[in-house]
Amino acid sequence: MIAIAPKSYPQNNPDQIIGCWMSTENNLEVEIFKTGNNYKARVVWFDDSDDKARPMNTRCDWKNPDENSRTRKIIGMEVMHGLVYKEEYNDWEDGRIYDPHNGKDWNAKACFTNTGLLKVRGYWGLPLLGKDIFFKKILAMNFLTTTK
Repeated sequence: MIAIAPKSYPQNNPDQIIGCWMSTENNLEVEIFKTGNNYKARVVWFDDSDDKARPMNTRCDWKNPDENSRTRKIIGMEVMHGLVYKEEYNDWEDGRIYDPHNGKDWNAKACFTNTGLLKVRGYWGLPLLGKDIFFKKILAMNFLTTTK
């Protein structure tokens, strides 16, 4: 079961981004964690209903341009790295995000909306040229990731 965390977030708290997040489309769960001053994210769960013959725990990064990386599993894969908190803007910038659906790597930034959603923007060159993904914080990991 997934529990939703309260929607109020303190200003200027770099670590408020840490935790488990479910996309507002309920098709992707990531865990954001910190290494040094950088924030990273890894895939915890994703909706695999598009092809039940290929369950999520068997899917690999087969669209990766690096042939040696095509056998790595998507579950557990680090898909975002390098985000650095910018106190003056109360957001995280200078990151990179990887999309295993197409094997592309993008610039990334993140911030909170007024309603407490985490907005992650992947973009090429300028932030205007990109796409947003919105996440809601969850208190517990999706039960599917804890079953074998």
